[in-house]
Amino acid sequence: MILEGIEFFNKQWFWLLLVIPIIIGWYILKNSQQTAELKMPNLKGFEVTTTWLPTFRHVLFVLRIIALGLLITALARPQTVDVSTKTKTTRGIDIVIAIDVSASMLAKDLKPNRLEALKNVAGDFIKGRPNDRIGLVEYAGESYTKTPITSDKSIVLKSLQEIKYNTIIEGGTAIGMGLATSVNRLKNSKAKSKVIILLTDGVNNSGFIDPSTASELAVEYGIKTYTIGLGTNGMALSPIGILPNNEFQYGRVQVTIDEALLKEIAKATGGKYFRATNNQKLKEIYTEINKLEKTDVEEFKFYNYEEKYRALVLFAGFLLLIELILRYTIFRSFI
Repeated sequence: MILEGIEFFNKQWFWLLLVIPIIIGWYILKNSQQTAELKMPNLKGFEVTTTWLPTFRHVLFVLRIIALGLLITALARPQTVDVSTKTKTTRGIDIVIAIDVSASMLAKDLKPNRLEALKNVAGDFIKGRPNDRIGLVEYAGESYTKTPITSDKSIVLKSLQEIKYNTIIEGGTAIGMGLATSVNRLKNSKAKSKVIILLTDGVNNSGFIDPSTASELAVEYGIKTYTIGLGTNGMALSPIGILPNNEFQYGRVQVTIDEALLKEIAKATGGKYFRATNNQKLKEIYTEINKLEKTDVEEFKFYNYEEKYRALVLFAGFLLLIELILRYTIFRSFI
C-alpha cells in the first residue's frame, strides 16, 4: 500500500478536507447560474461548429481541487519513522547451579524423577537469563565443575541435559563440597552480582569440607546462595538397591532433608531457602529466584524521521502550473 509505514505528524489538518465538498458544491451551483439562454426561431445562417473545449473546461477545476487536497495532506506532514533499538546491560549476574546427583535424586516423588524434573525446570530458567553468565556444578560424595560460567547458553543447556546419575562420582551427599566448588567458580568473577543455586534432597553425610566453612567462603567473596530442598513430605519411592540386571530396585523411603542446614547457608549468604515438594512447586521456586535476581537492562530507542510532504507540495505546484497554463492558452476564450 502507498501509505504503508507512513505516519502523519499534524493529523488535525485533515479537517480542512471537509472544505473540498463545499467548494465542489459551490462550483456546480455557480456553473449552472452562469449558463445563459438565447432563444432564436432557427439557426439558419449560422455556421455550426463543434469543439471539445467548453466540455473539458472543468478539467481546470479538477486540477485545482487535486492540488488543494495534496497541499492539505502536505500540511499534515506525512513521514516515515525508522526505529532502531539498542540494549545495554548495566548489571550482569554470574550464576552457578549446584546439582545433587546422588542416587536418591532418582526418587519418583517428582515426575519422572527428581533429577529429570530439576533439569527441565533449570533449562527454562537458563533460557530466561540471556544477559547472564551461568555455570554448572555436580556433586554427590564429591563435586566437580560440569561447565564453567559462560554466556553461551547452548553449551550450558547441552551440559545440563547430559547430567545423570553415575557411579563415577563417589556416593553420598557432600553439600559442603558442592557449595565450595561453586564458590571457587565465582570467587574471581568481576560481575556485580554473584549467585549460587544449590539443590539437594538429603543431608550432608560425606566430603571433607564442612558446609559452614563453605558458606563462610561464600560470604567472604560476596556470593549469595539460594538453597532448595527437593522431595515430598513423608515417604517417596526411591532406589534401595541394585537388581542382578543392574537396574535399581525401588522401595518406599522416608524423605530426609537437612532443612536447618540449608536455611543456615541461605541466611548467612543473604539468600533464601525453598522447599520443592512437587514439579509445580519446583517451577514456582525457580520463577521466584528469577524475579529476585533481575539483570538491569537499559534500552535506547533511536528515531529517524524522513519527511514525505515535499513531493506532495511539488506535485501540487505542478498541477497548479498546468492549470494556469491551460487557463491562459487553450481555454482562454472560454473562461
